[in-house]
This record gives sequence, C-alpha cells and structure tokens, in this order.
Amino acid sequence: MKKIKIIIADDHDVVRTGLGLLLKSNPEFVIIGEAKDGDEVIDMVGRSKPDIILTDISMPKINGIELTRTLKQTYPELKILVFTVHENEEYVYQMIRAGANGYVLKNADKDELFHAIQAIIAGEWFFSTNISKLLIKDYIDRSRNELLPAKESGEPHLTKREIEILQYIAEGFTNVQIAEKLFLSVRTINTHRNNLMQKLNIHETASLVRYAMQRGIVKAEG
Repeated sequence: MKKIKIIIADDHDVVRTGLGLLLKSNPEFVIIGEAKDGDEVIDMVGRSKPDIILTDISMPKINGIELTRTLKQTYPELKILVFTVHENEEYVYQMIRAGANGYVLKNADKDELFHAIQAIIAGEWFFSTNISKLLIKDYIDRSRNELLPAKESGEPHLTKREIEILQYIAEGFTNVQIAEKLFLSVRTINTHRNNLMQKLNIHETASLVRYAMQRGIVKAEG
C-alpha cells in the first residue's frame, strides 16, 4: 500500500510533535518533514515531494495564506490542508482563494483529521463541521442582503472588510500593523484605505477616526 506523504507546518514545537505522533498511528500516513515556518516548508517540498501539507495560518516569515498561494503556483497538484484555531470565515475564504483543499480546526478529533486527509488525497474538499456551518451562514446572509432594497438614506455602503480596517485605523494601527493582523499585504490595506476615503469623501486620517466614532464603530476613550 502506497503511503500518503505528509509535511507538518506549525510554529509550535508541541503541536508539531503531538500531531506527528497522532498521524503516525495511522499506517496509511508517513511524516516526511516538520517545519516551523513557511520558508522551511518551501525548501522541504522541493526536496521531498509530499502528497499533502498540513499547515497553520499564523506562522513567522511566510504565513499559511502566502505559503499556500506560493506552493500552488509551483505545485498545483499538491494538496494543502489548513489545520488551525482560526474559526473565521474571512480566513477560510482567503485560504480557499490561495488554493487550499480543506480547513480543519485544531479541536477536531482523530477520526475527523484522518478523514480530512483521505478525502483531500482522493480529490475532494473537506471542511470541519463548524467551518461548513460558518460558510453556509455567511452565504445565506450575503444572499439575503442582495435581496434587500437599497437604503435611501444616502449613507455609503461599507463592506465588512472596510469596516474592519476602519476600526483598526480609528484605534491607531498603522497600515503595516493592520496588514499583519489580517494576513494581507500592505498594498491591499492601502487600497482599502483609499476606497474608504473615496466612499466617505474623507481625505485625512483624523476625519476617518471621527467618522468611526460618530457611527459607533469605535468608542471614544476618556
């Protein structure tokens, strides 16, 4: 029986060790490498030709989103399973867009993790139950919003991402810090910031902060 060759990518030693021991309990799997950051994964993939990568999102040097995007460009047939604590639809969508084949939460039991790997190797998608529910709810919410009549108040419509970035701006975070928190490029944050200013007809940060406070997006301190 041909074994499924796996690389584990996580910046926590305990997680890598525990996950490795868990996977080795299944005779179908063989661990061919463990990496603490994205750079190490890219180097390993070139040398060892794995079947699947289990990667976290939050990692130093190259995070899981950028890692997935980079690997899929060079190795489109490589399977990538996200294994993370982040139960957030935005991260899920970013990983899907980057090319990930599945998304499993770290509180998953052994059987679910094993099934995820086997399903992905067989060419299927796999999402933890909570993630599937999250995606379905988000789809339903988006569909309902599209059916609602447009507001007549003249108030500019801000996307969920724009509101999130506006909140960080109002709280004093720089574009670089926001990019790090949201696992986006600084250029993307700059684009969202410019779109915000155009929509709101605001041309300075102080006015953005004032707008956020007036709309209750952030609360004034003191």
